[in-house]
Amino acid sequence: MRGESLRVGAVAPPFSLTATDGQTLSLSALRGKQVVLYFYPKDDTPGCTKEACSFRDHLSRFTRRGAVVLGVSRDDVASHQRFTQKFRLPFPLLSDPDAAVCKAYGVFKQKSLYGRTYWGIERTTFLIDERGRIARIFPKVKVDGHTEEILHTVKLRRAGKGVTIPP
Repeated sequence: MRGESLRVGAVAPPFSLTATDGQTLSLSALRGKQVVLYFYPKDDTPGCTKEACSFRDHLSRFTRRGAVVLGVSRDDVASHQRFTQKFRLPFPLLSDPDAAVCKAYGVFKQKSLYGRTYWGIERTTFLIDERGRIARIFPKVKVDGHTEEILHTVKLRRAGKGVTIPP
């Protein structure tokens, strides 16, 4: 399934990626939990650091609600390990060097900076429900307030206030 066709209620594209600890982590292993799958452009850059640290600071609130937080970028595992150690990130970062998962989720896009075009990750978060279906998509994420917005959505879902929360 191509990312452009992903919609709320669709089955989330499966993946198996190498995590910070060197182990392979697959979406199927997380059945029964809500998964916050956030895609970010690059380790140890200002916006990505701010986003990762916000997830770090709120992680216990996600965990109490049965949610798992996973970050995905094209950086290699060694970069993820340095980033994790530097900022004490207590959740896995997943390495997608060939952008296969980024493409499956539709977040690998042509971007432009100072007149130069290139391909990269558009900061996007997916909330995947306990059955492996997409419960919410947060496209073109602005970092400030984003973690709180996702936490609110997780809390509402956990309280049984509906499977989807409109954007």
